[in-house]
Amino acid sequence: MRSDYPLALPGMSIGLFGGSFDPPHTGHLHVSREALKRFGLDRVWWLVSPGNPLKPRGPAPLYRRMAAARALVQDPRITVTDVEAQLGTRYTAETLSRLMALYPGVRFVWLMGADNLAQFHRWQQWQWILRSVPVGVLARPGQRISARMSPAARAFARHRLPAAQARLLAGSEPPAWCFLNLPMVDLSSSAIRDRGEW
Repeated sequence: MRSDYPLALPGMSIGLFGGSFDPPHTGHLHVSREALKRFGLDRVWWLVSPGNPLKPRGPAPLYRRMAAARALVQDPRITVTDVEAQLGTRYTAETLSRLMALYPGVRFVWLMGADNLAQFHRWQQWQWILRSVPVGVLARPGQRISARMSPAARAFARHRLPAAQARLLAGSEPPAWCFLNLPMVDLSSSAIRDRGEW
């Protein structure tokens, strides 16, 4: 394994928080810390993606987003990585498949905002993702109802863990997912870009 890949040992529970981080902000940090605490994770990796296949416009250059994320993150439990660019993967399912092969014995949990759950059925191999790793969904402002009524949420309704059992998620056999309502931090990368602050 390449030395610049993130470090993880068998038995660890790692939350994978993918996104363009265009730009990264304190809302991303808030979600990551809540996931560490409430899902009982050892680490969270920010997978700063080369680009989002569902977005027509490309993000800011990867090096700029990586530098901004590393400047923001001071928590040793959160690792900022461009491992997707290094692996050459474009879709989440590809990335998960490669990481699971590279890190045998590591328990990965896919983390995403409720806004992503609302359109998760548009992701490539979304059902495979839910059947391969536990998924932690973190509610963001204005997205709770649409996420809970989404095709993915309905299709896997019987595999949902109650929020009170969130700490069992990492050790659960997939399919397993958990929806958490968080104290809200109403920040978004698109709003920051719209204000010309990035």
